[in-house]
Amino acid sequence: MTRSAVTVSLVAESKGGPFVFWDDLPAACRQAQELGFDAIELFAPGPDAVSAAELTSLLKSHGLRLAAVGTGAGWVKHKLTLTSPDAAVRGKAADFIRSMIDFGGPHGAPAIIGSMQGRWGDGVSKDQAICWLRDALNELGEHARQFQVPLIYEPLNRYETNLVNTVAAGVELMTSLRTDNARLLADLFHMNIEEVDLAAALKAGGKWIGHIHFVDSNRRPAGCGHLNYAPLIAALQQIGYSGYLSAEALAWPDPLAAAQQTIREYRRLTGAVA
Repeated sequence: MTRSAVTVSLVAESKGGPFVFWDDLPAACRQAQELGFDAIELFAPGPDAVSAAELTSLLKSHGLRLAAVGTGAGWVKHKLTLTSPDAAVRGKAADFIRSMIDFGGPHGAPAIIGSMQGRWGDGVSKDQAICWLRDALNELGEHARQFQVPLIYEPLNRYETNLVNTVAAGVELMTSLRTDNARLLADLFHMNIEEVDLAAALKAGGKWIGHIHFVDSNRRPAGCGHLNYAPLIAALQQIGYSGYLSAEALAWPDPLAAAQQTIREYRRLTGAVA
């Protein structure tokens, strides 16, 4: 059975991006609890944004889990990527992701690599960029193992990266790794741009699907675009997916309404009881 999660961003540089709750973590946890979410997905500017004690207290007092932590601040704040032509930048990128693994891991939350994967070009061939990315995923996947959580890698649409854009390409990357501790994030917004058949892509992703971003075609909350979710939920059931459907969606028309719409649609589709 899947579980519900809602995103919370503490990254000022990402303001206006696809996150439901913003800035006030205690208030976000309170609202997530009141609406009946199982977990939050946290995007923090770094591993020191929230102390381990405070985060543990907030999660426990609101009956929430930590679904995942994002690493995008490494890009939006520091312009770090794993495929930069500068070896020093690649090293700092890996260090930042490692620190976020250490931040989320004790709470049972995997770290997500999305925008920090970077892209090829500017003198870097695609083969070279994929080689650097593969090396980083191998090392970071093994680093995450100590917390008994996988590393989560996210294929992005063509406008955000030119490395890996589809679930199939993501599976190809996963199967080329030495580590077996990495999984894919299937983001329905990105998939709507890149996939011919979203349900078929999820089925083909199979065991490699480790996290879902539950969002509509226009990046608004589920049910506010044109995606047909019934075959997607059926595909996830077919592959035995039991992770989170996490709302990485625009706070449209406002955070509370977006969260309410998400949990309402989640329950309608999954049969989860309020």
